Amino acid sequence: MVAIHSEALVLRVLDFGESDRIVHLLVPDSGRLTAIAKGARRSVRRFPGTLDLFNHLRVQADSRRAHAMARLEQATLIHSFPGLRSEAPRFALGCYLLELLDRLAPEGASRGDARRLFAFALAALDTAARDPLDARLRTLLELRALDALGLRPELRRCVRCGEEPAPAALGEPTRIGFHVGEGGPVCARCAAGASGLLPIQLGTLRALERALRLPPEQLDRLVLGERTLEEARVLLTRFQRFHVGVELRSERLLDQLFATVPLRAARAPAASEPDPRRA
Repeated sequence: MVAIHSEALVLRVLDFGESDRIVHLLVPDSGRLTAIAKGARRSVRRFPGTLDLFNHLRVQADSRRAHAMARLEQATLIHSFPGLRSEAPRFALGCYLLELLDRLAPEGASRGDARRLFAFALAALDTAARDPLDARLRTLLELRALDALGLRPELRRCVRCGEEPAPAALGEPTRIGFHVGEGGPVCARCAAGASGLLPIQLGTLRALERALRLPPEQLDRLVLGERTLEEARVLLTRFQRFHVGVELRSERLLDQLFATVPLRAARAPAASEPDPRRA
């Protein structure tokens, strides 16, 4: 038997039997962990309102054997991200991020990878709870989630020959093909005779590349026009579904709620900060 004393993030909770709950957790030492909380629906002492979505916890659990559910013995609340419950679109965005992590986070990940993913998850929920709410926020958090999960799309070089696609003449947009299955752009030479390519502007890929270089607290300073944002949304939706395999349950509601959220102007950087538009 292995005792587990760890921080954890609640990804999913399922009622089981008359009094138990099955909890999907993200932990910083090994990634995703499935545990059963015996008597959780009746025990106020061991689980005092802690097993809810988004909750950042400190937990005690026992892992009895490989490939079996751990037994959750106790959980105490560290933070609940109350801002995610302040508006329906924020709640939907938080649920979408959790579902993406629950589907794609590995079990038994290396400590380094698991710690980076756990740190991303906490930072992403904090950003979703507090930053200006618009379609740009959703797109950039989804991109960074894929990156944290080790599924970052290639955004600069042709995935077939490794060369950077050449820009068009000054003032003209460069449109290239993006191969979702191969995970990146395909230059004009390699695209000859290829099928199933998603047309996209080179500038859209460059904007997403800049977004990955920014720290989370500067995401609201990145300028994304409506055309760029729409292209990015189509690309990320297809890329995510290719890896997940199905439409996420939270995705349709998220689409409906964010369709009514206006695109906000990017916040200007302070004098002491780099301008992301020039990155």
